[in-house]
Amino acid sequence: MIDGLPLPRRYVAIGAISAGTALVIIDGGIATVALPTIARDLHVDNSAVVAVVTVYQLILAMMILPFAGLGDKFGLKRTYQFGQAVFTVATLLCFFAKSLPFLLVVRAAQALGAAAALSVSSALIRSIYPAKQLGRGLGINSVVVSSSAALAPTIGGLVLGIAPWPWVFASAVPFAILSLILGRALPAPQPRDEPFDVLGAVLCASMIGLVISGAESAVHGDSPVVSAAIVAVGVAIGWFFIRRERGEAKPILPIDLLARPVIALSAIGAYTAFTASMTLLLSTPFRLQHGYGFTAAEVGAAIAPWPLTNMIVAPLAGWLSDRVPAGLLGGIGMGVSIVALTLIALLPVDATYFDIAWRMALCGSGFGLFLPPNARLIIGSAPRERAAAAGGLVGTVRLVGQTTGATLVAALLAMGVGAGTTPPLVAAGLALVAGLCSLARLRPSIRNPRSEEAEDEQPGTQVSR
Repeated sequence: MIDGLPLPRRYVAIGAISAGTALVIIDGGIATVALPTIARDLHVDNSAVVAVVTVYQLILAMMILPFAGLGDKFGLKRTYQFGQAVFTVATLLCFFAKSLPFLLVVRAAQALGAAAALSVSSALIRSIYPAKQLGRGLGINSVVVSSSAALAPTIGGLVLGIAPWPWVFASAVPFAILSLILGRALPAPQPRDEPFDVLGAVLCASMIGLVISGAESAVHGDSPVVSAAIVAVGVAIGWFFIRRERGEAKPILPIDLLARPVIALSAIGAYTAFTASMTLLLSTPFRLQHGYGFTAAEVGAAIAPWPLTNMIVAPLAGWLSDRVPAGLLGGIGMGVSIVALTLIALLPVDATYFDIAWRMALCGSGFGLFLPPNARLIIGSAPRERAAAAGGLVGTVRLVGQTTGATLVAALLAMGVGAGTTPPLVAAGLALVAGLCSLARLRPSIRNPRSEEAEDEQPGTQVSR
């Protein structure tokens, strides 16, 4: 078996994955700054126009795992390119939106394309890089994801400063086309002629969609009874779905992978880490504006050290994860983050920009040290024929964790404690859980896979015989 792509083709393939990932992440967040303008131009309420963002996020979370299953069936490269093509066409159609319903339909199509591309991107990274450099590749991809999410509002603001809001979406089309062209260099693992579990895919999407929708409905002040009923239906579908998946050889929800303690602990750690980071990042602007009198521009400058530090630390962590056990790196990273989050909670009443910035930088470095090695462990511990499922698990955990963080912040704000010390302390507690999950993977019984499970052996492990 060929281990990774040869140079220079590998660089072109990396460029395709990086460009495609940046596009779908940026386009998911770039609309946020344009919402007031869209509401005014389309003559709709501000509360209604928020659906432009929530529809995209919800469908993305619902569809990543089903598309990961399709990637195994039809081929990773074909699924990725199909997703990019759908995303490109839908992005172009956003330019012609003259009503909110039409815009929501094309945003849903964008999310479908993005889900197809993101569902197989981690599996493609595993095919692009040699096994001994997998951590490096996932570190680079982590930087692309975090920096794209951080840059999206800035890019949206710049475009709105010189052009009408449809250009916020349409400006990405040339880069999407470039990504499609570069994508010809991607590896093309052979598709497998096996049945696709359509009912499982529908149940998976319904479970995630109903639980998230019900939770979002509750924190936004809708009827508690209706919200609870929506969540209950989602949980009931999930119970039936998981029982059904136990009998599947390659389940849509990768419970076969989650049955491995090292992957289960990594998934729980990633979920709590993403929830913690989103809890802090979304609550901080409220605290800085209401409690410290910062302007919007000053808030952005105060938070900026987080992604900037992450861009430096994440590739280093990815490189280290090819040599050092991920459990140790993750434990150290979450330890740093817990200290930083506690210091953020204990900010002095007369805090300056510097007081906030260095704490944010410290926090960003902790999460940057945790996330790439954690993703490497999930992707590298899965059998090669389940690489797409493992990648789908990574993407779904990230999205559901971020959504949970956003819902948690909304709930804390509704309780009147979302703009104070509570969110960073809650985030510190979540980071503690992530750190404990990471350190638990250092136990030999968890760290050392059985010989029949071993794939890309993890640094610091020995295959049990």
